Formats: sequence, structure tokens, C-alpha cells
Amino acid sequence: MKVNIKKLSDKATLPTRGSAAAAGYDLYANVSETTQIAPHTTAKIGTGLAMEIPDGYFGGIYARSGIATKEGLRPANCVGVVDSDYRGEIIVAVHNDSDITREITPAERIAQIIIQPYLSVEFEEADELAESERGAGGFGSTGKA
Repeated sequence: MKVNIKKLSDKATLPTRGSAAAAGYDLYANVSETTQIAPHTTAKIGTGLAMEIPDGYFGGIYARSGIATKEGLRPANCVGVVDSDYRGEIIVAVHNDSDITREITPAERIAQIIIQPYLSVEFEEADELAESERGAGGFGSTGKA
């Protein structure tokens, strides 16, 4: 599948994969200078890219394991969603979960995008729902075997 992508900046870096079998494509910071993110705050970091994601798909924005575990940085909304009809710049809201100021440098890999299919559904209000084995059991209700 081909996804059209547009550079909105000469310094923007096209997404790359770490290996041929990697599901995610790394997104790079399109900043002109180092950006500091104070502890427990969020900074919006542009990628300088816009995409034409095919209908029936979305771009899921996920944390990169390295920057998350080593630096305490992750997408602020945990998983971002880029809809197929969005044509603006892909911006990652990067949150600093650590207790020290962290830095994002120009062209640093800040997140990853996975192009994923989704189902479009219609919700229908009902007076009753079909019975299931679990029923209304919530958090921790299934226990351990």
C-alpha cells in the first residue's frame, strides 16, 4: 500500500523503519533547535509532514520504546489518532513523565506511526444486551486461574 506524504519543511525527515519487519515507522522532530520539556509537562513537536492516509485506515501514533524507557517521554494522549481525512501537519504532543527536564533535538525520533484499518460501525440503542459469561464484571473481575 502506498501512502502519499508531503514535506511541509525542507528539514522534515520522512518516516523510517528500524527493520524490515517493524510495524511502526519512526517519526522525527522537525525543530530548528533543541526543545526542552520540563518535568510532568507536554510540548507539541511538529514532524513537518502531512499524509494522505487511505480511507478505512488511520495513523496510530505510539511511543518509541527507547525514548519512553530511557528518557521518560511518550505521546501525551498515549496513542494518537490521525484520521484519513486530516491533511495538516502531524504533530506529536510529547509528555515528560520524568522528574528532570528532557530535551528533543532536531531530527530526533520522537514517536512511531502505524497505519491501521478500522471498522466503521453504527450504534443502535437497545433496552437489553445479550448475556455473556463475564456479564458486567469490571476491573479485575476475571481473577487469576
